[in-house]
Amino acid sequence: MSRVLFVLTPQVHLLDLAGPAQVFSTAPGYELLYYAEASPVPTWQGVPLVAAVAWPDLDPGDLVLVPGWRTGYGYFTPATLDRLAAHHAAGGTVASVCAGADALGRAGLLDGRRCTTHHGLQDRLARSHPAATVVRDVLYVSDDRVVTSAGIASGIDLALHLVAQRHGPAAAARVAREMVVYARRNGDDQQHSAMLRHRAHLNDVVHRVQDRIDAAFTTPLPLPGLAAAAGVSERTLTRLFTVATGRTPLRYQQLLRLERAEHLISHGATTESAARAVGFTDARMLRRLRSRTPTV
Repeated sequence: MSRVLFVLTPQVHLLDLAGPAQVFSTAPGYELLYYAEASPVPTWQGVPLVAAVAWPDLDPGDLVLVPGWRTGYGYFTPATLDRLAAHHAAGGTVASVCAGADALGRAGLLDGRRCTTHHGLQDRLARSHPAATVVRDVLYVSDDRVVTSAGIASGIDLALHLVAQRHGPAAAARVAREMVVYARRNGDDQQHSAMLRHRAHLNDVVHRVQDRIDAAFTTPLPLPGLAAAAGVSERTLTRLFTVATGRTPLRYQQLLRLERAEHLISHGATTESAARAVGFTDARMLRRLRSRTPTV
């Protein structure tokens, strides 16, 4: 089981903490820990939080996340900043929400890396940490196990991204579905996953069919079998699926295959080998799909 350690400062924003905490508590296989230099921790919203005051022993597979705080507040001693840096140096991932990026910067983790924060704090972050490259107008940025996100609710997007990285986009989509949030990704390659982009609906029948396709999109998935598993007719499934996603089940499966094939090709695979890896008998269909107007 991986652990997620939330590092809290006085006047922390509740949603900066609660959003990612909800994601990781919904995803299987995570233990959530909370650390502060003093406890209880006053939040900007007035609810005090109880946290451990001893830094736990962490493994490289564990995640450390610093939620943001009210502008003008937020402070960590050099000892805490050193622990953030040490976790990253040991191979761990360190993340932040909103103003939490400043703590990563003071720990030296933003130097030479791309990062982001709340739009109202981007200029300040750039001035305070000139060796960092502040990326504007994105929800989050990941650079060498340092993951920073914009304001407040974007912490959910960041957490879903980390779940997708570790367990695949289908797992992240299931968490987003459970939380009834729009599983949007915005920025780098992983953020555009079709598995997430076409989950912005509340049709449970379609979600169940998507779960089946996501788990086995490289294999033949005849419409009669999908419809029977969903308990609806083929015609009904096609109609519901098209209304919810803008595509038929077959087109959705082809999109997943195309996206995966593009990833393999970008990493050196030939078109022929990529086609076979995603379930096509040869490269002809893949070439036809790639020649169309891009849809991924």
